[in-house]
Amino acid sequence: MNQDLTQQWLTEIQVLKEQMAELQHDRDAAWESAQKWRQLYNTEAEQRRTHAQLSQQAIASLKADLHKLQGLEVETLAAGTPVTAIQQEIEQLKSVEDLQAKLIAVIKERSCLLQALKTEHDNHAQTRNSLTTALGDAIDSLTRERASKEEEKGKNS
Repeated sequence: MNQDLTQQWLTEIQVLKEQMAELQHDRDAAWESAQKWRQLYNTEAEQRRTHAQLSQQAIASLKADLHKLQGLEVETLAAGTPVTAIQQEIEQLKSVEDLQAKLIAVIKERSCLLQALKTEHDNHAQTRNSLTTALGDAIDSLTRERASKEEEKGKNS
């Protein structure tokens, strides 16, 4: 009888060891998966930051070029208040044709900036959706894996 009890305890200990090893393996797999997703997220975030920085530099460069083409020096904008700079620019306009040309240039710049903003907004939404989908897929995969392991345990018991 003592031998039977000892055998039961040894069997129980062995089963617990196996469960513990399996749980440790599951934990390690989940950790690796989380690390992989973290890395992918960080890579995507870095790419977005770089892209945003390059876009800001391009916008600043285009604005500087536009100001030079319009005869308005960048220093004038930086030195005076925006209202003063605008007033000076308006004073340079001598005719209705000049005013129309200026209005067309401003509308074109506005359109370009709106398009750049829309593109950035769309890219952000796409990234958010991609990351959400990837995270959902990872959770589903982990859930299926755990369910299959639970089924195995049920069959082995």
